[in-house]
Amino acid sequence: MPVQGAGDQTEHLMDRGKKENQFITNKNSKIYMDLKDIIREHVLSFLPAKSLSRFRAVCRDWKLQISTPFFAHNQSNGFHEISGFFCQSGSNPPSFISLDPAAYGVPDPSLKFLPEPVDIRTSSNGLLCCQGLRGLNAYYICNPVTKQWKMLPKPNASHGSDPALVLIFEPSVLNFVADYKLICAFPSVDFDNGYEFEIYSSREGVWKVFGEIYFGNKKLLPRSGVHVNGIIYWQATDGGIVVFDLVMERTQLLYGDYDSYNGYRSGTLGMMNGKLCLTKVHQPGLVVLVLSNAYKNTMQMRSNVKTWEQKHQICLSSSVLSGAASNDPNGRNVLFAGGNIILVRSGGKLYSYDMKTKAVQCLLDELDQGARAVAYVNSLVEI
Repeated sequence: MPVQGAGDQTEHLMDRGKKENQFITNKNSKIYMDLKDIIREHVLSFLPAKSLSRFRAVCRDWKLQISTPFFAHNQSNGFHEISGFFCQSGSNPPSFISLDPAAYGVPDPSLKFLPEPVDIRTSSNGLLCCQGLRGLNAYYICNPVTKQWKMLPKPNASHGSDPALVLIFEPSVLNFVADYKLICAFPSVDFDNGYEFEIYSSREGVWKVFGEIYFGNKKLLPRSGVHVNGIIYWQATDGGIVVFDLVMERTQLLYGDYDSYNGYRSGTLGMMNGKLCLTKVHQPGLVVLVLSNAYKNTMQMRSNVKTWEQKHQICLSSSVLSGAASNDPNGRNVLFAGGNIILVRSGGKLYSYDMKTKAVQCLLDELDQGARAVAYVNSLVEI
């Protein structure tokens, strides 16, 4: 005997199944929408500027998101990877060499948006410091992505024809406006064999000469300056390192036990993992030393404490280093060493070595002998 209402129950169950499937589909759609929101709100800001310029075309929401000043602020805090290098020979216009042309780039590598031809002096986290080649040799701070720039006021002191400059820009979530400093070590006109130090602060908008003077009969290499944790290090022509503490406003000469590392008196200074490093070509590859004790000078004689410790021994193929001499007195073969990237000149070729991936990449087949390279981060930072 058929049960009364069975058909109704079956129909009810079928309808229920349809509703449940519909609910699941709607739920998945909601998850998908949430994922798009997550990418837009929390992922995009960790991408380089060139990639973001392409992503503006994805949809209207992404274009509006990427175009806001608040997004530019977040991106400058979230993206810090070395993206490439500005190269320049003599007074020729600069060019840009990207580590990944699909991801990193600038719209005007020759910096024609600036009011005069310039020499790129130094960089920091997306900002470049350039010096004009005409008239007053003014300093400019610029972002080559946004083409924003600012001319700094004239310094109080004469910095000479080839100033030893260091630009410091450390992005902070709390500082919506870029707060940067430019420090110059210059030969003193009042004291023989002395160096004085002048600083420009974007927050104060003025130059200030420090009271500290370094006496040591040293000549600094102008483009060797590195900033690490509030301290600036410049290499001297004879292999020493002049140190200036920005907080204590004190200088010292850093002696190193270079001889115990097979004569590593020369090399290129940089920062890796928050520490000062010294990188040098040493066949069959590269050697990276890390500063382990800056106070060796004050310790007793015959102390076993070392100023430098070998951190990495990198082997490279003979074809890469065929044109790089390990006895280069000024470390000119290593043009840059910082973050995860080492830039090496070998003959007329330019190679990059990635410390993370161990990958070697030939960036340029013909490089002028006197070419200079300045590292760059593809940032949207606003000046």
